Amino acid sequence: MNNLALINEFLGQPPNASSHGYQIDHILEFCHWFMAALFVGWSAFFIYVLFRFRKRRQPNADHAGVRSHISTHLEFSVVMIEAVLLLGFAIPLWARRVNQFPPGKEALLVHVVAQQFSFSYHLPGADGQFGRRDVNLVSNSNPLGIDPSDPAGKDDIVTTGELHVPVGRPVIAELSSKDVIHDYFVPDMRIAGDAIPGSLIPIWFTPVKTGTYEVICAQLCGLGHYGMKGTLVVDTPQDYQAWLKERAELAGSTQAAPSSPAPGAPRSQSKPPEPAASPSPGG
Repeated sequence: MNNLALINEFLGQPPNASSHGYQIDHILEFCHWFMAALFVGWSAFFIYVLFRFRKRRQPNADHAGVRSHISTHLEFSVVMIEAVLLLGFAIPLWARRVNQFPPGKEALLVHVVAQQFSFSYHLPGADGQFGRRDVNLVSNSNPLGIDPSDPAGKDDIVTTGELHVPVGRPVIAELSSKDVIHDYFVPDMRIAGDAIPGSLIPIWFTPVKTGTYEVICAQLCGLGHYGMKGTLVVDTPQDYQAWLKERAELAGSTQAAPSSPAPGAPRSQSKPPEPAASPSPGG
């Protein structure tokens, strides 16, 4: 925080870690100082009115009212300042966030899937293509329902709770939900967006500081909403590549585990089907 962000810091806002966050911080700081000035000014005026028009000094009501136009000018000035903030700063900043996305080749694209009560992340593998997802394939071992028959999904990376991104590279997060409406909020990145079932809502940011940052759900989504948190880790490019390699190796070993008994599948099919069928209802 710099010396111009005293109120933001006093209210507990974490230090900014994104390229666009300073613009949001400046608007918030100005609004806070502006509202503080209004609070002090109107409080002083209220105290003055209580003292100036007390009953002992003016026992009879003055039905003519205020003859000065100072209050009108003050109110007009407040409306003008608020209009400038809204039309000159807030709306253009919001428009840039929703209309001017970074080019796809420069940005890291990640699918963020929310559910009660966690966030899952789907990243493309070395081929740069996302595998097809099917809700009918969702299971404990396949939380996003990635189609195992799709070649594009063989090298995809899926994580739950923690996402790694490289510093200095734009990140486009496409938000969706498996159950109810959630909100993906990263306070340090000054970014948030609703995750709505049946919709794919993109948000983007560019991290400028390495570190570990908290991700929270900012939408009341059920009894376990308080515990719906995650972690965003901003790595150096070298550390990010090492993390990708580690996740790819882990995904490869996970996929290899169920494939090892495949050669014995004909032997299992040669057995009577009754014993094989009996455990599944019990599960």
